[in-house]
Amino acid sequence: MSAQRIFITGGASGLGRALAERYARAGWRVCVGDIDDAAGSETAGALAQLGGDAHYLHCDVTRDADFEAAAAWLREHWGGVDVVVNNAGVAAAGGIAEMPMQDWLWSVDINLLGVVRGCRSFTPLLRAQGGGHLVNIASMAGLIHAPMMAAYNATKAGVVALSETLKIELAPDGIDVSVVCPGFFRTGIARNMRATGADVKHITHKLVDRAKTGADEIARQIFDGVARGDFHILTHADGRMAWRIKRHAPYRWYAALMARQTRGMMRPRGAGIGA
Repeated sequence: MSAQRIFITGGASGLGRALAERYARAGWRVCVGDIDDAAGSETAGALAQLGGDAHYLHCDVTRDADFEAAAAWLREHWGGVDVVVNNAGVAAAGGIAEMPMQDWLWSVDINLLGVVRGCRSFTPLLRAQGGGHLVNIASMAGLIHAPMMAAYNATKAGVVALSETLKIELAPDGIDVSVVCPGFFRTGIARNMRATGADVKHITHKLVDRAKTGADEIARQIFDGVARGDFHILTHADGRMAWRIKRHAPYRWYAALMARQTRGMMRPRGAGIGA
């Protein structure tokens, strides 16, 4: 039996690379898609050292043509693909009146439409081969919506909604779907985030940098969850608890709790970090 095959967008760094390494160690053939060609080629070489078959493809998730080319390569060279992970994403933070529309468009084009493009481009291939698994990386921000994060929250909530739709829509084709909603974990996403103020950016960096969980642990949980066929893969216990509270408590009570928990993000404009 030939090794199973996986394609991962944003696979040259962060969670994408951790996932690539986890699957490579399990003997999978791993195809990494990314916009950083140097990092992508280095990643493919490192994966090969783990004993598996690895390949890098340039994949800009804002370009339909890149996804179509990736699907065509996998069909031609590996005979298809078993799991597609739509992982590439960016972070943006700021108040609704302050965030420029260009940052909204940037967020939507990558975080939401990038996942849409991945699902659209690979669904015909998965249908033709009789099945497969789409894994969409969202965030707890797709379920629990903190202030000052409207663009990020909205795009990640869109990924959750898309995944819920496709879970039912594609089941008759033998295509399974999972949506991953991690909380804060140590990764490089905050380095390239766009923020309207130093306070919000500082707080986000602190939450990411001080997180107890790293990308390798999140990758392990995703690997296990996909193997089980889980739909929601929620990697943090506190996130699971917050989601349960939101679903079952009166919204007024939940909103008051959220306001208390995120008070640090709501400092008056112009206040210093220590204010």
